[in-house]
Amino acid sequence: MPSHGSFGIFLATAILLAITPGPGIFYVLARSLRGGRSEGIASTLGTAVGGMAHVVAAAFGLSALLASSAVAFSIVKYAGAAYLLFLGIRTLLGSDEVPAINESSSHADSRQAFVQGIITEALNPKTALFFLAFIPQFINPHGHVALQFLLFGSTSVVLNSAVDLIVAVAAGPIGHLLRSSARFRQRQRLATGTALIGLGAYAALTRNH
Repeated sequence: MPSHGSFGIFLATAILLAITPGPGIFYVLARSLRGGRSEGIASTLGTAVGGMAHVVAAAFGLSALLASSAVAFSIVKYAGAAYLLFLGIRTLLGSDEVPAINESSSHADSRQAFVQGIITEALNPKTALFFLAFIPQFINPHGHVALQFLLFGSTSVVLNSAVDLIVAVAAGPIGHLLRSSARFRQRQRLATGTALIGLGAYAALTRNH
């Protein structure tokens, strides 16, 4: 199983990433502003289920490969580190503008919002790529890889969903903050970009456990 230090680094990074405004937060915000709190919560639960689908698929699909070959583990590790560095640089160079929220779409009830949340997240290749790049950096290849992947992945999904639930419940004030405070968005972007670059560099320079 992962060491306390490794899990602590993962937890700190995952919390920072969870609270950073991104597509998931804006998706839940849009649904909440358009359909109310219940639709926002249903959307959050749907994206959580879709995210767990990625975690389970990666845990049992990737774990066999990583456990059988040290070379394969190193390839995944360094490819993931490079992807995290790329994400960090792109984040630092990105825009602080808030994506437009389409409030004219037809109303969907909570069940439809839940199902759409699952489909939206489960079919998002960027989510799969991120989990495959992020989680292997903290896995001990000499332990039970699948269980570690499930632990890290489910923790990440829970953190993201917790933030999304807060957004769904307090959509009005949070939406106003995100739209009105360019400084807030800039600080979040800089913190996230720096964290991703730091994590990518850490993963690339440290040896396998």
